[in-house]
Amino acid sequence: MATAALIVYVVAMGLAFGWRTVVHRRRTGDSGLRLDAGPAGSVAWWAKTAFVAAIALGLAGPVAAATGMAPLSVLDHPVVGATGLVIALSGTAATLAAQLAMGASWRIGVDAGERTELVTGGPFALARNPIFTAMITTSAGLTLMVPNVVALLALVVLVAAIELQVRAVEEPYLLAAHGRAYQGYAARVGRFVPGVGRLPGTDTPSAPDHLLR
Repeated sequence: MATAALIVYVVAMGLAFGWRTVVHRRRTGDSGLRLDAGPAGSVAWWAKTAFVAAIALGLAGPVAAATGMAPLSVLDHPVVGATGLVIALSGTAATLAAQLAMGASWRIGVDAGERTELVTGGPFALARNPIFTAMITTSAGLTLMVPNVVALLALVVLVAAIELQVRAVEEPYLLAAHGRAYQGYAARVGRFVPGVGRLPGTDTPSAPDHLLR
């Protein structure tokens, strides 16, 4: 199962970052990569740093399992591993589908001066951040495949990084870029899953103050 988890991880990362970047560049002439997170110590910098740490830990989990790290006994069962494989593959497919649904608006990172089309259809009609939801799903599946401390830490760090990135970086940017259009969308659609994490509606002027609640 450790070998399978390693293969799934490499494929998932290759599709989500490598292949998607190549396709985007061919279609638009732009890589879609916005990797400058600003000055060290800023919220965006911490979000990026945590995300990079989660990526590294995600690889370390299967490697640790392959080199003999003991799994958590409560999750050490073939059925749990097989379930994790299905979840990880589903999350990988969902990540790619959500990325493709963004079309020319797809980006990794945020450029505060950039304005792209607000995507609200397809999977974005169910959740405002379906790519991140799918990535967390993939990480959860990998954790079940190799349920050791490192894999579990990777999942925890990834969730923390995504929460910080979405709440403190991306939502303020989208509110500034799209104003009432995004505010109305966010009032209808949940943050990561349907109906959960909706923002105050367009009739609430103080909506940005509630982003971190």
